[in-house]
Amino acid sequence: MADNTAMTSKERTEPTPYEHTRGGVHFTPRVDIFETGDKLVLQADMPGVRPEDVDLRYERGELRLYGKVLGRQRKGHPVAREYEEGDFLRTFAIHESIDASKIEADCKNGVLTVYLPKVAAVQPKQIQVKSGS
Repeated sequence: MADNTAMTSKERTEPTPYEHTRGGVHFTPRVDIFETGDKLVLQADMPGVRPEDVDLRYERGELRLYGKVLGRQRKGHPVAREYEEGDFLRTFAIHESIDASKIEADCKNGVLTVYLPKVAAVQPKQIQVKSGS
């Protein structure tokens, strides 16, 4: 049987320089970021990661996402293998317009959603226009 070397939908990455203590394979999660008037919403695909296995940290202007994946139990001899297992790791520089004290997150079905509220000073404000007399 031919060796199946298809690319996975995850991108393999080397740990960032300050992550020397973590060994093994790390993947860069795919992320979508949306902006509303009062916040940014970041959604990261991290299949196989449970909410209790997410380590989300904000420190000195950086938001670090880390998701630990527990190995799947398999029976039998593999015939084809395209799915690689490994933890997820990604770091974002966060602008000072984000109110770090109000960052919230949830994780459901392998999708981590992070809510990054803007500080009140940078939120859009509707200005009422009065009729001239």
